[in-house]
Amino acid sequence: MNTRIKVFIGYDSKQNFSEKLDYGFNAPYQVCKRSLLDNSDNVEIIPLKLTTLKELGLYYRTEDTSATTEFTYSRFLVPFLSDYKGISIFCDSDFLWQCDINDLNKYISENYSIACVQHSYVPNADTKMDGLKQTVYPRKNWSSLMVFNCAHKDCKNLSVENVNSKSPKYLHRMEWAEEKNINALPLEYNWLEGEYDSKVEPKAIHFTNGGPWHSTWDGDYSDNWLKIFSRL
Repeated sequence: MNTRIKVFIGYDSKQNFSEKLDYGFNAPYQVCKRSLLDNSDNVEIIPLKLTTLKELGLYYRTEDTSATTEFTYSRFLVPFLSDYKGISIFCDSDFLWQCDINDLNKYISENYSIACVQHSYVPNADTKMDGLKQTVYPRKNWSSLMVFNCAHKDCKNLSVENVNSKSPKYLHRMEWAEEKNINALPLEYNWLEGEYDSKVEPKAIHFTNGGPWHSTWDGDYSDNWLKIFSRL
């Protein structure tokens, strides 16, 4: 694929600070971005910043206390921000890429509106790293990595109005897409650290329960993340 693929990374300003690491910048986002660039050519990386979207009048959703990040809902603006053209990818900022993200292109086609890892699990922990209650719902974490075929008719349902007004269920459970139009990505592209065993070498590690930037975190793949962090 010759066209430069757009990769939108969720950006949360609350991650600009850490009790453990005195870095003065958004470490999860920057490490995610650097891991992408280390492994992938021909990509355009775009931070999905809520302040910018608000300034542009694209995000005016009533604040929801269930939103755990600043990109909880704004991620669904990606097809609009891509002018409903081409293939665009969204991922959470707590990803660490160990493969070429362009590999995901082979899992999307004109027949599919979206491709994602179709997790089916119950979280091991009752609370998240930041102390928030761990919620359990169908299709949990499906939307943490999404490959959009932005020109597909399903993606037209993700209008600015719908992203700002539709329920979390409609957005995150992908009710905006027909079931047959959702393709499955292999599990190793959204490997949930702490939730899955280590028998498979992950292509993208998702620190969904917190990561090395948290003062109390102790989990797998810390060295992988810190190796990139040390270069920033």
